[in-house]
Amino acid sequence: MSATLSTPPESLRPSRPRAPRHSILRLGLSRIGFEIRLYFRSTDTVFFTFLFPFIMLGIFTAAFSAQGNIGTNPDGSGGISVGAYYLPGMLAAGMLLSGLQNLAIDIAGEKGDGTLKRLGGTPLSPLSYFIGKIGQVLVTGILQAVLLLLVARFAFDIALPTELEKWLTFVWVFLLGVITCAFLGIALSALPRSGRSASAVVIPIVLVLQFISGVYLQFNALPEWMQNIAGLFPLKWMAQGMRSVFLPDGFASQEQNGAWELDLVPLALLVWLVVGLIGSRLSFRWIRKDA
Repeated sequence: MSATLSTPPESLRPSRPRAPRHSILRLGLSRIGFEIRLYFRSTDTVFFTFLFPFIMLGIFTAAFSAQGNIGTNPDGSGGISVGAYYLPGMLAAGMLLSGLQNLAIDIAGEKGDGTLKRLGGTPLSPLSYFIGKIGQVLVTGILQAVLLLLVARFAFDIALPTELEKWLTFVWVFLLGVITCAFLGIALSALPRSGRSASAVVIPIVLVLQFISGVYLQFNALPEWMQNIAGLFPLKWMAQGMRSVFLPDGFASQEQNGAWELDLVPLALLVWLVVGLIGSRLSFRWIRKDA
């Protein structure tokens, strides 16, 4: 009588023993440096996520500066430069690109080339993997924001805020926005059917969000229905929070409801953070179910 060898169903396979919490944290922290090195070795990733806001800020400043300041008085006085107006949007776009676009494409690629399958056979837990990815996003996002502010100040002569309160607002909007985008990127990485299609799936989503959320276009110039749609997504609130930091208070009247609404910004981002957390937990697999 011959015996037929078969692979037992996943529910009957012995589960990998849980690693101690200190080991999970140690492995996660050690991966941050690895992920950062991998990030900067990828030329296309650096160009389309890290350098892209610098390029767009330079293009907008060069293309529209001849039209004069934005928000001038009827007599032509006052207002702010084109570069100063678009700086908050570029900072918000950098957060979205570094978190959502970067991780969604990166993780989908790692699924496609078998990297995640190999990592699944190591002591690395999903939590350690997440710590490495999110740590990389935080480090590169902070570096990007600092360099963008330096370029804005010294290359484009854009005046930066001097009030401590505005910088505190910048810090919490930035950190909450980056972490939210990171978890949404992990969740979104499950959408592409393969690593090769990841860019084609993710980049159009990110691009549309930037156009309707006041990054490339003046938000008050968009039709109301488009502003309402943008309000359903986190980028609009990230850009609005950044505008409250870097634009004069008089520009608050140009927002959809005539105010910065800083009480709603954290609420909207926290909702999307929870969505990203749940989506990441439900969708992340070392091996695709349909593989």
